[in-house]
Amino acid sequence: MNELVKSLPSPTLPGLHLPCLDTHKGWLFKWTNYLKGYQRRWFVLSNGLLSYYRTQAEMAHTCRGTIPLAKAHIEVGDTCHFVLTSGGRTYHLKATSEGECQRWVSALQQAKANATLLVHHSDDSGDETPVPQEDRALTQGALHSLATKLEDLSTCNELIGKHGAALQRSLSELEDLRGPTEGTDKVKAVNERATLFRITSNAMINACRDFLDVAESHSRRWQKALHYEREQRHHLEETIEQLAKQHNSLERAWRENPTSYTEGDASDENEEAEFFDAMEDAPSFITVTTTGNIRHKGSSYVKYIYIFCYLKDTSGTNQMQLRRTRRSRIPDKPNYSLNLWSIMKNCIGKDLSKIPMPVNFNEPLSMLQRLTEDLEYSELLDRAARCDSSLDQMCLVAAFSVSSYSTTVHRTAKPFNPLLGETYELDRLEEYGYRSISEQVSHHPPAAAHHVASERGWTLWQHITIDSKFRGKYISVMPLGNIHLQFHSSGNHYVWSKVTSTVHNIIVGKLWIDQSGDIDIVNTTTKDTCRLKFSPYSYFSREIPRKVTGVVEDGEGTAHYILSGTWDDKMESAKIVESSRGCGGSEGKQKTVYQTLQPKLLWKKYPLPDNAENMHYFSALALTLNEPEEGVAPTDSRLRPDQRLMEVGLWDEANIEKQRLEDHQRMERKRREAQANQALEEVLPLRRCLPLLSGQDVESYQPVWFEKRTDENTGESSYMYRGGYWEAKERQDWSHCPEIF
Repeated sequence: MNELVKSLPSPTLPGLHLPCLDTHKGWLFKWTNYLKGYQRRWFVLSNGLLSYYRTQAEMAHTCRGTIPLAKAHIEVGDTCHFVLTSGGRTYHLKATSEGECQRWVSALQQAKANATLLVHHSDDSGDETPVPQEDRALTQGALHSLATKLEDLSTCNELIGKHGAALQRSLSELEDLRGPTEGTDKVKAVNERATLFRITSNAMINACRDFLDVAESHSRRWQKALHYEREQRHHLEETIEQLAKQHNSLERAWRENPTSYTEGDASDENEEAEFFDAMEDAPSFITVTTTGNIRHKGSSYVKYIYIFCYLKDTSGTNQMQLRRTRRSRIPDKPNYSLNLWSIMKNCIGKDLSKIPMPVNFNEPLSMLQRLTEDLEYSELLDRAARCDSSLDQMCLVAAFSVSSYSTTVHRTAKPFNPLLGETYELDRLEEYGYRSISEQVSHHPPAAAHHVASERGWTLWQHITIDSKFRGKYISVMPLGNIHLQFHSSGNHYVWSKVTSTVHNIIVGKLWIDQSGDIDIVNTTTKDTCRLKFSPYSYFSREIPRKVTGVVEDGEGTAHYILSGTWDDKMESAKIVESSRGCGGSEGKQKTVYQTLQPKLLWKKYPLPDNAENMHYFSALALTLNEPEEGVAPTDSRLRPDQRLMEVGLWDEANIEKQRLEDHQRMERKRREAQANQALEEVLPLRRCLPLLSGQDVESYQPVWFEKRTDENTGESSYMYRGGYWEAKERQDWSHCPEIF
């Protein structure tokens, strides 16, 4: 009796500690799908997470999935089965034996209990700011105290069950007594076991009380800390909102009267502003942020944070310039109703570029500007230019080719068809290091040539012809032609084409756009390749919408990277560490199975500006493309009157102006055709004498800034930049430009 009492913990249970749980590992069978059924996987339980791998070797590089147990539901099924539900997903698992199943369930339940204690701390503290050392020590001490008390409760629970069962057996034996002597011994045993049960119960009650006291004391402190953090966050949000409003107010005021903001005024208003000289080894500019008061005529002082750039000129003196602010909004799109079917019913099966359409179907950008919008993520090419590996470079080029479609996910309206000879320039040397020029080189079929030169190590050019067809329920737009990209340092030359864009629900339902097809990117220098597959949307498919996948291979056909993502959100690359031949391929072919490292992010889409839904869903770059610029060519898309009228919301006037421009273009085309026919008649007598001329064509129109050449790598004939535009802009000599507006 005394030995039994000594083995019990004291009522305060001071000596019990939370045992250290070792990592639990082993093989389990995981349900995959109805075709493959249960598949054998290697599972590892550690730190409240259940991870699984195809093999034990994969633990070093590839995790196939991780199940957090803090909020998981564990349910034991039939023989050797148990089910985990976490994060909205359900995992059906099966062990090899009942004993193995029970060991896994016990380990999972214990890991869930420990993870639940930690998750409350994580939710309250967050991971936005580092936790001070003192607070971390207090938190760990509190968690250790709670864990100790919880272990005491668990021990007492086991003892109560044990002694309760023993007491029940003694009472049953007491009922079966046959003599007085035997009865005395049984009663003594019952009393001893009842005493043990009472002591254990008291210890349980005391442990519960201690656990509750510790939890309440620390809960009050954590509640105070949480309240303080919420107040600080609210204060920070108010400050940011106020700064944003001040930014917009000053920007509007500057547009109304930019001459009132001079460098002298800014320095006079803010005597406390601190400036620094440019360092000799520093980059071309140093950004200095300072707070000042800028006065606007007829209004009070406006607090604003402005940025000055110190530029070092050739003489070594410092000059201060205010970097230009691009516009961040355009007028809201008006709500015009239109009978779509009355216009489209006669267009089925026809090329839409030959059909006059009202501006109601358009967005206030031309096709030349849409081509330029491909440069939204030009920083991907800047990064690619710095790559030492051509395969890493290929991954970034592939991400760039996908990123050009991210702006189209909500853009179901068509751009304006450029007039023949129309041009568009985009000079972003100051911000992004590149300059872009494009020109409409053909009207039927519509074709545009585009050239981009970057000071950050790359040049891009393309000649794109647009073929579009209306099929009744949808419109298909098929860009024909190749995009070329060359990096200056390595000489790597990449070539690829675009996929088909399809606008659905033309007649009934909400318009939506999809991209489908394959992009084959070829490095003609190293023969590296990448095939990107744009999966078409299907209502019955279980794949994620807008999915893009690809494989990067070297010149010998060895795969090195797997690319995956969606064309409207992001792209990732995963390095291949092992490949093997599996089953399940189509037409009797074996399917290649790749084992990869963890994927790395290549590209992520920028969020749309505020109020984008009322501004044609334009991105930040698209909002600036039609912003008026000084000194551009008279053929620039910014000067097109019908497009400008549509942007400001005057759609009726825009339709009238659009009709005038198209009539003028038709007259010019007839005039050129007449001149070409006259020239042909003059040449006909010579053809009898000079057979060499019989195969030559008399071209009726010659672009100003582009000329036809044969590409050395692909052998294709396309329009390429002949040069001279930026020099003409510097001289303001536009004498070679046609009058098209």
